[in-house]
Amino acid sequence: MNHAIPVNPEQIVALRQKPVDEEIIAVAIAGLVKMARSQGQSLEDLTAEVLENDPILDRVQRLWLSEIVTQAWKTLT
Repeated sequence: MNHAIPVNPEQIVALRQKPVDEEIIAVAIAGLVKMARSQGQSLEDLTAEVLENDPILDRVQRLWLSEIVTQAWKTLT
């Protein structure tokens, strides 16, 4: 991986300046998982946030994303 995993919201926002590709998405998800853990959130808390209604993603996309977040949570120990 050519990008460091973000450790704060500012670094996540800075990723918006990069061209979107699979690696940037993976780095952003890994950063989200690390930040959630550091704030004491559980996997259930994080997936509940992902599954909340959102004008950008439809229900199917949110379900798919929650599965990816769950996989990342279990992988990043």
